[in-house]
Amino acid sequence: MAADRPEADRFEQWDVVSSVGLTALVVAAGRAVDTHRPDGLISDPYAEAFVAAANPPHPLPVRPTEPKNDSEDETWQMMSGYMGTRTRFFDEYFAAAGARGIRQVVVLAAGLDTRAQRLDWPAGTVVYEVDQNLMIEFKDQVLDAQGAVPRCERRTVRADLRDDWPAALEAAGFDRTAPTAWLTEGLLPYLPPEAQDALMKAIDERSAPGSEWAIEDFTNIGQQMSDPAFERIATTMGVEMADLIYTDERPDAAAWLRERGWTTDTQVAIEVAKSYGRDLDTLTQRLNGQSSLVTSQKG
Repeated sequence: MAADRPEADRFEQWDVVSSVGLTALVVAAGRAVDTHRPDGLISDPYAEAFVAAANPPHPLPVRPTEPKNDSEDETWQMMSGYMGTRTRFFDEYFAAAGARGIRQVVVLAAGLDTRAQRLDWPAGTVVYEVDQNLMIEFKDQVLDAQGAVPRCERRTVRADLRDDWPAALEAAGFDRTAPTAWLTEGLLPYLPPEAQDALMKAIDERSAPGSEWAIEDFTNIGQQMSDPAFERIATTMGVEMADLIYTDERPDAAAWLRERGWTTDTQVAIEVAKSYGRDLDTLTQRLNGQSSLVTSQKG
């Protein structure tokens, strides 16, 4: 019976080269490519080390190349450009939250996120990273080997987002009375609608006045998954996205927040990219969809 099984076995577990874990490695590869671009928007000195340490069965590009017309490589280079854009946007979100006095940060499904090590955090900032045990173990091993030192108080929370992660977060010291900067980046499409709703309710209930929340909100995700170029590149990298992504209809994240008293600002990712001097129009046309980057504040 389920009640007799160890806690860690209640849900599917994945390492960095399988299932959802592999998508975290793909994102790290994208950050590595952007880091090495002459016009790179971010600097992640650890991203390439994650890919090298994982040694995935299907090689992942970690350096920019000259795009070849109508090829998987061209699609990948454009996708890495998007990853650099969204990373830069959320980096700036955290910087602004810190400037407004927030000292408690929660990154959900943190994967191979290295903001605790990369960003300049105000004194007294505590960053909670929530993810599965195997992901955190791999990440810590690589960061230790690289001599990476957090620039804040970093607390890892080993929990599955399909389980009682709020209890694990609070056991790690999370203060429900303190304003918090939350991040759900690259997460919502991996949750069925009911799980997304439960997660968002849990965040809302634990957000003191003055809290902020940044969300990557995908639209037309089903159309993107059916794009032949995207399917080919995903298969080449060993990721079966159709098995991982939920394409069910779900409430608009920004509207959901406004109904609960949050003030929201939604920006289309391709327009954000243009503000950074980067053109993602071709990628959007290729994948038949777009994503929005939502920031919000709770009054």
